[in-house]
Amino acid sequence: MKAESVARLLFQSKKTVAVAESCTAGLLGHTLTGVSGSSAYFIAGIIAYSNKAKIKLLRVSPLTLARKGAVSQETALAMAKNVRTLCQADIGIATTGIAGPTGGSAQKPVGTVYIAIASPRRQYTRRFRFKGSRSQIKNRTVAQALLLLEQWLR
Repeated sequence: MKAESVARLLFQSKKTVAVAESCTAGLLGHTLTGVSGSSAYFIAGIIAYSNKAKIKLLRVSPLTLARKGAVSQETALAMAKNVRTLCQADIGIATTGIAGPTGGSAQKPVGTVYIAIASPRRQYTRRFRFKGSRSQIKNRTVAQALLLLEQWLR
């Protein structure tokens, strides 16, 4: 399972992680803490579903949200950077997207997801377009976030 290999890498590198989740609504944090001993590397998770929560809890700029939207590279990166800083973790990872079945648009259809990872020296954001049901999109987002985190740690 990917969570166990990520946990092993976090243990070995003595790195800590904090998560900021929108479209996955806690599923990423749940998956990362499903491994015994996860308190050694998992600092905290913030579920910021609304723009108001993104602003208040994660300090995402209202201007970024107004100009780029909640589902954007800029918002995902701000979420990852700010959760890392706020929680004093080595790595911040964030998910934001449209899990559906409603809420999509021509520019950002259902299944559009951004995942961002940030550390003090590096940052990375990637856009995905997942197909499937709401549950499938959330699960695919978590699987991809774990894969990206594993690659980041290698």
